Formats: sequence, structure tokens, C-alpha cells
Amino acid sequence: MFIFLCGALLLLAFKPGVFCEDKFEYAIREFTVPLDHFSFLSNASFNIRYLYNDSYADKTNPESPIFFYTGNEGDIEWFAQNTGFMWELAAQLRAVVIFAEHRYYGKSMPFGSDTFNTSKPDHLAYFTVEQTLEDYALLITYLRSGRERPVVAFGGSYGGMLAAWFRMKYPHIVNGALAASAPILQFPGLTPCDIFDKITTSVYETAYNANCSANIGKSWKAFETLAANDAGKKQLGDIFRLCDPITNADDLNQFMDYLEDIYANLAMTNYPYNTTFLAPVPAYPVRQVCFYLKDLHLNDTDLIHSLASALAVYTNYTGAEKCVDYKYSKSSTTLDNKGWEIQSCNQMVMPFCSNSSDTMYRTKAWNVREISDKCYKKFHLTPKPYDIELRYGGNKLESVSNIIFSNGLLDPWSGGGVLQAPNNQVYVIILPEGAHHLDLRSSNPSDPASVTDARRREAAIIGGWINQA
Repeated sequence: MFIFLCGALLLLAFKPGVFCEDKFEYAIREFTVPLDHFSFLSNASFNIRYLYNDSYADKTNPESPIFFYTGNEGDIEWFAQNTGFMWELAAQLRAVVIFAEHRYYGKSMPFGSDTFNTSKPDHLAYFTVEQTLEDYALLITYLRSGRERPVVAFGGSYGGMLAAWFRMKYPHIVNGALAASAPILQFPGLTPCDIFDKITTSVYETAYNANCSANIGKSWKAFETLAANDAGKKQLGDIFRLCDPITNADDLNQFMDYLEDIYANLAMTNYPYNTTFLAPVPAYPVRQVCFYLKDLHLNDTDLIHSLASALAVYTNYTGAEKCVDYKYSKSSTTLDNKGWEIQSCNQMVMPFCSNSSDTMYRTKAWNVREISDKCYKKFHLTPKPYDIELRYGGNKLESVSNIIFSNGLLDPWSGGGVLQAPNNQVYVIILPEGAHHLDLRSSNPSDPASVTDARRREAAIIGGWINQA
């Protein structure tokens, strides 16, 4: 009945404010973990949150499977509400559902409100993938209570990376992993740094017509020309209804960086139905954006006004926002930009670059020295660009087993994903019409056939792992 209702609402996809989101129930619990798993000198500890639901499990079976979501960069309750496939499969295979919160995110703060105190950089020393996976390993061991219960890890995006790495490092604890849209190869020397922007450009080129990406490519110069004087800066702020005025070159650059973020977010959430995943947007939002940019604009003023209308598809689709917060100063988001910025300054060093000649983006070089200097200045951290490859093998996956890597070809992150299986125990599933981890979301009548087929195949593989455990 609920799914049918969602399908009915999708008929109103072009009406702002109509959304259909799942609501899953769970108990919120806490689990005590060591601050530093790898020290024998310190007994300091703190609590991480996890969400628990055993309503699907067979209460007569003490070895019911555990479905374990490896929490990523945000509040864990947000991920629980956006991972419907895991809940659907738990009901089918009678599994306990666990969503574990990543340390330093949500409410799992090692030092409470003092965690991100910039005057205490030592507080960030325990913010690593390895410490997080060890948290998860201890939590699963506790939940198993000495019983040999099969465990399958689930995750999307960074959470998918964690799920894959969890299986690689703890195969005795995790029987298998579904790593959806997991760019484990988006690291130096493994994937070209311009692949993300090339894929995003392709999404915009084909969403309506090629004029869309061409207009976006022309817009950067138009912004710079308009903002060359104070009157133009004010005009730009008025056209886009910016919360903070553009007063200098740094503001203008921050505004254009914000637009690049929005273009990527739209491509990631280019789902076939309305969603509030990153922001309230309509079905196939990139096509909606490109509708406003379908005509090639030769006049800068017309181009900028059209872009303002186009961007409102993301920034104010419901009509409730009073202004565009391009500085993220007023935003209340469930994704933690600060935490991720810190991780990108230690291990998660993922190179990005672009060339205006073959993408719709500004030309930008990948400069690891410049990034390193900024990281040290802001957090007293020095990035280790090759640390992840050293620990998890990069593209040397021949010895890996029981991992599903799923990637949607509409997802910019797919360029850093595993697209070819290294052996017959690693499963690569491609979703030609899929955006960012669409297969992890709840089933929907508007799902493309490739997504439905992918979920069916994932369910069969995971069921096989459980039966073999």
C-alpha cells in the first residue's frame, strides 16, 4: 500500500513540495569503544551510537544473520532512512538490522563538544578508517554474543568503501559486503583526477541537449565579467538571492565552488523520483535543470538569469528557502562537511582536476603540495596520499572475496569504482541508468529495470553467503 502511494505521488513529479520518504523504526543504543584501539598504554574510551532492529529476525534462531551498515560521513539516522533495500532484504532473509555511526560523526564524538577544537589538534589523531573499522568489529563481536551468526556489511559511497575494506580486513567477522557506489580506486595513481568532472559533464550533455553543459561552461567567464565591479557583484547576489553578498574575489570563487558542488550533487541524486536525499529535488533533477538551459545563450545577462532559474531546482525546489547559502554558514545538513574535510587531510586524499576544454568546469590542477599546506594550516594535519592504497591494496584485488561492487553509470563517482571483477568471488554489477547508490534505496515503481535486476541479483548473492556461513 505504501509503495503504491509513492507511485501515485510520482505522477506529480513536477510539482514542488511533493515527496515520498520512507520511515524505518529502530532503537538507538550506545556502545563503548576505546579511543585508541592500537595503544596498550591508554584506557580512554567513548561511546558510539548504533541503531538496532530485530523485528525481522527469527526469534527461535539464535544464529539469525546480522545486516550491518558501516556508517559514513554523517548522522547515522539519516543513512538508515535512505537505505531501504537493506531493510527490505532483512525482512526477506530474517536478519537483524544494525546501523553503526562512524566515530567523529553524528553524536559519536570522542571529546564531546571539544572534539573539533582547532587549538587541540591531538583530538583528531584517532579519526581514521582503521580506528572506525575496529569500532565496528568490536560492536559485531558484542552483538554476536559468542554465536556464529553470519554478518553482511552494507554501505554506500564512503560507507561502501568501508564495507569493502571491512570484508578485506576482517573476513573472519564479515561474511560478505555490498559496496554500492564505492570509489575505492579514487586515489592518486589509480584513477585519472579528471574522471569525476568528465562523467558529470556527460550527464548534463545527455540529460536534455548539449546546450546545457555548454551554457554551464560559458557561465564561469560570465560570472567573472559581471563581478568585475561592485555594482555587478550586487547584481549577481540579487539574481541568485544569495544569503551573503559577494564583496571580493574570494567570495566569487566560493560562489563558483558552491555551484560546482551543486552540479555534482544533482548528478549524484539524479533519481527517477522525487527525493530529499541531499536536498528536496524532483525526479531526474538534471533534466529539470537542463530544461532551463536548453537554448544556447549568447548574452551573458540572459545566461546568468537562466542559470539562476536552473539552480533553484536544487536550492529552492520547495519554494521555502529565503536565500541561497553559498557559504554553508546557515545550512543544517545531515552530512558533515567539517568531518570529511578533516578526513581528506589525513587518509582520504582523493585527487580532482578538470580542464575547461573537455568539461563544463573551470580548469583546475591537482596540487598535492598546495592541499597539504592548507591542511596543515587549518588542522595541523599532513595528508598521506598513498596510505589507503598501502593498507587496502588499491587495484590489486585478486585475493579479495565475497564483495559486491555496484556502480551506476550516471554517478560521477563510478569512475573511481571497481568496474571489472578481479576473480569469480567478487561481483561487479553495473546499473546503466543508476545514479549514486540507487540500488541501496527503497524499491520504487519508477526504478529502471536495470536497478530492479541489480537488487534481485544482490539478494541472491547475499542469500548464498548466508546459507554457506
